[in-house]
Amino acid sequence: MGLLAAACTQGYAQPQAAGTDPAIAGGQTTVPRPVNVKLGSGDPRQSGGVIAAGGADAVYNYGPSVMLDHGQTRMWWCSQYGGAGPAGDDILYAQAQSLDGPFTGPGGGIPAAVFSGAPGNFDGMHTCDPSVLRVGSTYYLYYTGAAGDHALGNAIGLATSPDGVHWTRAAGGRPILGPSHDVHRANVYGAGQPSVVYLDGWFYLMFTDTTGRAAGWNGAGQFVLRSPDPAFGSAVQALDVGGFVPVASTSAPRARSIVDGFSADLMWVGALGAFVVAHETDTGTTLTFWTADFTENPYQPVVIPGPWKEGPGLVRRADGHAPLSSADPCDRVPFDVVRATVIGGAGAPTDLRHFGLDLLGSQACANPGRVAATFDGVTMPSPERTMDLVRAGQRVRVDRRTVATALAGEVLDKAPPAIAALPLAARLRSGAEAVQAPGRWFGLLLDDRRLWRLPEGGIVGANGSSARPVTAAQWDAYPQGPSLVG
Repeated sequence: MGLLAAACTQGYAQPQAAGTDPAIAGGQTTVPRPVNVKLGSGDPRQSGGVIAAGGADAVYNYGPSVMLDHGQTRMWWCSQYGGAGPAGDDILYAQAQSLDGPFTGPGGGIPAAVFSGAPGNFDGMHTCDPSVLRVGSTYYLYYTGAAGDHALGNAIGLATSPDGVHWTRAAGGRPILGPSHDVHRANVYGAGQPSVVYLDGWFYLMFTDTTGRAAGWNGAGQFVLRSPDPAFGSAVQALDVGGFVPVASTSAPRARSIVDGFSADLMWVGALGAFVVAHETDTGTTLTFWTADFTENPYQPVVIPGPWKEGPGLVRRADGHAPLSSADPCDRVPFDVVRATVIGGAGAPTDLRHFGLDLLGSQACANPGRVAATFDGVTMPSPERTMDLVRAGQRVRVDRRTVATALAGEVLDKAPPAIAALPLAARLRSGAEAVQAPGRWFGLLLDDRRLWRLPEGGIVGANGSSARPVTAAQWDAYPQGPSLVG
């Protein structure tokens, strides 16, 4: 959304002890953390032209969320169709076989408007700035919503979907986050431009709030909350100057900003053991790196050069993690973005194009701990004509490929040699016993007799299992395994 205009479920169990942070995503081995390391770069790339646009009446296209999912490149972005809904911003969807497009609607043809305003609600006119995740079999759409034009107060909403195309508003159609109103500034945009990552059972939400105490004089800044609940209705923690602290609600004062900018995107990079924030600066998209607890910058910033007019969408896995390099996952990390490059009709940014490069020297397979972090959430063929899924520094052998794919953030055609360093912990057989308890997750009992957790039940049915109700005490009595999802 323009920064001076209007905005263009169920709860989860606690993932880990409050106040702790993942040293390495999914890994049990802590390795020394690098500080301000300079990485080499190579393979600069960009698309030959515009890769995606709305139909003829879409005068702008910006704010993309880009996902590599089930062998496709999927993209949601902000535009406007005259007949899609109320006059205002819509979220469009298209898919392609490669990052350079062409992107088309779900059945071919022009991209489809899949989410629009709901008259009478906080997002009655505008829905924009999508950030999309898939956790298990559920897709989550975080977006900016506004009731009307002229800065009537932007807020962040949430919708869910079984396929990424057909959406249902969550949280009763109410916003999950609004402006904190810590400070009154000339920029009265409010809260919006969300970016969400799922890591170690936490949903990390980065966002703009021009009323936040730690925002710049012009309202620029990026704040971070996290919660095990995708709707951020419980167990919310806010990033403060000393790390994450519990807060009563998502409207708690914004005490710390991690980037001085608008319209940024967030991603977890397992191969580097770091978060990366993509934000626009004078010469292109700057990548700023943070340790998992956001206390240090482990690597020096890197710029993906080229023209831009509005914020980048990082190309991410379904869980918001960085994809692996197909050429060399142990040394290269690909960083690709899609961004609006010119000003189009009505003075709004448009012309979505792709830019990228590889960072070199990650040493992602230097030891088992690094291997665990790099390949966490990745599935690949096993020697037994089944699939191996990497979780929590271990391999789980999965009978059904469709189940392994649903559990994974990324699928490889062949297992890299480095995977042999990770122990084979258990097997997920078709029809494995499943349980569910009040206030707990779903769980599958694998052949190691441990209860491996699932945040939602779609995968239980896909495995040919049926969840048997148990009490919370019975659930707690099982030997506990890690989560099978993130």
